[in-house]
Amino acid sequence: MLALTFPGQGSQSVGMGKELADAFPEAKAVFDEVDEALGEKLSDIIWNGPEETLTLTANAQPALMAVSIAALRAMEAQGFQVTHANYVAGHSLGEYSALAAAHALTVGDTARLLRIRGNAMQAAVPAGKGAMAAIIGLEMDQVEAICAAATQDGDAVQIANDNGGGQLVISGHKGAVERASEAAKEAGAKRALMLPVSAPFHSALMQPAADAMAEALANVDVEATIVPLIANVLADPISHPDDIRKRLVEQVTGRVRWAESVEYMSEQGVSRILEIGAGKVLTGLARRIDRDMEGIAVNTPADIEKVMQVLA
Repeated sequence: MLALTFPGQGSQSVGMGKELADAFPEAKAVFDEVDEALGEKLSDIIWNGPEETLTLTANAQPALMAVSIAALRAMEAQGFQVTHANYVAGHSLGEYSALAAAHALTVGDTARLLRIRGNAMQAAVPAGKGAMAAIIGLEMDQVEAICAAATQDGDAVQIANDNGGGQLVISGHKGAVERASEAAKEAGAKRALMLPVSAPFHSALMQPAADAMAEALANVDVEATIVPLIANVLADPISHPDDIRKRLVEQVTGRVRWAESVEYMSEQGVSRILEIGAGKVLTGLARRIDRDMEGIAVNTPADIEKVMQVLA
């Protein structure tokens, strides 16, 4: 069995997707569609930078989606069909890419939603007030207890991502995240590393952004997926439009249960995961979560040629 996964923020790099657009008209058409939907040449920023402009949350989110769907369209031009997969899943913003891949959202609507999401997440918390940190080498219950103890004096911190392989990400008020990081080191964490992010994603501080997404999603056509989506906040499959809207809103403040999502797919018989789009982060995580899982990153024409041979 096969699953398609779609990367999240942090996988972006200047020049991503350019080879695909040059090699496949179908891929170029995706970038054109995103540019038209946003009313600007995001493709120029994606391919030429500067990096600090691409990295802005409001740009990185639709940009990564564009690259993912461009890669998928290139695969489809070679005969692949999304329905060849048993599941789709995406890490954080990648969930939107997965929904576009599974025909629940149009590419144009997905780009506009991600621009709204990026702006709303950035605006939800004043600069410098929030933070995120990666905690490596502690169990979930240990980190949950540390976060509970570090939540004090009106400052809160929670687990934002369970990425698997002993990697958890915490998010919240800066002071609480720093307290939790120090406590994690004292508890024996291999590493407790503050992350270079612009906002405390997937924490309760993102509630204003969740409200913005609830409003935006209420005004967008959402179709049932043609392949079940493993929802970040559930680590279970969904396909109904009402469910999709609800879980996308919950996802803004909720935990990305990525390790459980991969474990669920493995338990259902998935033995191969394709990471469609920029980077190889999810391919690496999949192998850490399940050593028997085959992961293949697909983001260049050469990758597509190789994966089509593997799938033949």
